[in-house]
Amino acid sequence: MLEKISNTEDLKKLNLKEKNILAQEIRKYIIEVVSKNGGHLASNLGVVELTIALHSVFDLPKDKIVWDVGHQSYVHKILTGRKEKLKTIRKLNGIAGFPKTCESDTDCFNTGHSSTSISAAMGMAKARDIKHEDNAVVAVIGDGALTGGMALEALNHAGSSRTRMIVVLNDNEMSISKNIGGINMLLSKLRAKKRYTVSNQLGRKVIEKIPLIGKYIVKIVTRAKKSIKQLIIPKMFFEDIGFKYLGPVDGHNIEDLEYLLSRAKELNEPVLIHVITKKGKGYKPAEENPDKFHSTSAFNIETGKPLKEKKKDYSKAFGEKLIEIAEKNKKVVAITAAMKDGTGLSEFATKFPERYFDVGIAEQHALTFSAGLAKEGLIPFIPLYSSFYQRGYDQVIHDICIQKLPVIMCVDRARMCWK
Repeated sequence: MLEKISNTEDLKKLNLKEKNILAQEIRKYIIEVVSKNGGHLASNLGVVELTIALHSVFDLPKDKIVWDVGHQSYVHKILTGRKEKLKTIRKLNGIAGFPKTCESDTDCFNTGHSSTSISAAMGMAKARDIKHEDNAVVAVIGDGALTGGMALEALNHAGSSRTRMIVVLNDNEMSISKNIGGINMLLSKLRAKKRYTVSNQLGRKVIEKIPLIGKYIVKIVTRAKKSIKQLIIPKMFFEDIGFKYLGPVDGHNIEDLEYLLSRAKELNEPVLIHVITKKGKGYKPAEENPDKFHSTSAFNIETGKPLKEKKKDYSKAFGEKLIEIAEKNKKVVAITAAMKDGTGLSEFATKFPERYFDVGIAEQHALTFSAGLAKEGLIPFIPLYSSFYQRGYDQVIHDICIQKLPVIMCVDRARMCWK
């Protein structure tokens, strides 16, 4: 089936059964490519059906799809004529692992950092309205990226503006590591809506079968439905700030996804579709260890083990040394922005849980939070990837440096270019 797809017009000709076959073939192809070259695996395996549904409903490049972070865009690239080029990922002069406007007109916005998609999509939607054009604008954002302050700022603006746009919330309960925090707690309650609906329908069918009194009992229960529902499902945050909330929907059911996306496309207001997916879907090692297969080097498909044994790197050495320091000084604490494993803090988190803080994808908060800890006499260590430090320059300067606070800022993944 994959051989028949050279662009999205070919995809639109397929029936539901053929699309489901295509989904399995795409998974197999991505696993084969990433096993040889390395790349972002788990996130891409989780959005196969969602991407197929998006391209079935929307018409690119007229319609715009902004992929938050962008590491989950491999399926999108395959469906937009770049299947063979995907084999060059992570190779010299190869295809980018993220959306690039210079690669294709179906890549409407360059992404690479988290939490930017809703802001960009909002700008595109407003530009469309000013130019009196008629196209859909979609932001696809993960639940991990939703913890970023910029995403919440954009939701606040978009909801109050009543601008026609769609936010697809890809909820897999993961960022790179397991999600934490209040937003994750909110989404957990919203996920309960689906379980409540299913159990409610099953219960109704069972009770109705009771001779003589079954239908009478159902009527009594129905009267109390609203109050019962409020106990199980909290008032919708997204609707309260101005979004039409649709879902939650199974992110691996193409038919249901296409139905909700088509409905959202017709609405003249901001819409949020809550999609439940499984990171690493279809490949057992990635399903069981989505954090390890978030970004991976080349690996053996049968075992899931890397082809080259990982050597001790900066992050590992840093983590071990920090534990030594923390054992001697109880004032030492560690902060991460959803990068526990990547920054070498896994063992620290286990050994000193009360002195370890994961604030989610929120580098600005992480830095000023560290400043607050330091102001009260603690010694915070905050390791961040070099590119993510760019998001907290203001906090580094104003909240840490000007006050001369002893925050130990550790930089990982820095690169130097020599000409």
